[in-house]
Amino acid sequence: MTDATTRAAALLKEHRESIDRLDAIIVYTLAERFKHTQAVGRLKAAHDLPPSDPAREEAQIARLTDLAERADLDPEFAKKFLNFIIQEVIHHHQQHQS
Repeated sequence: MTDATTRAAALLKEHRESIDRLDAIIVYTLAERFKHTQAVGRLKAAHDLPPSDPAREEAQIARLTDLAERADLDPEFAKKFLNFIIQEVIHHHQQHQS
């Protein structure tokens, strides 16, 4: 191995370790988020509120789009990601309604 290859391998390892840490953060953050949204679902069910809140969803998408732009993340990807999460949350809320 050349010195350049060894340095490249070391950098690759560092990037992959960072990615692995960030993946763990994402998973634990999503788990925490879903704990709160499940509590919201139980509250909605207990008070006969609808499982979805279109006005809040629209506001959240706008907020996330702004955050994505400031973070230099593709806003369309951020919208798709949030929409996926919102649909999962609504699904959970509907289960509490049953």
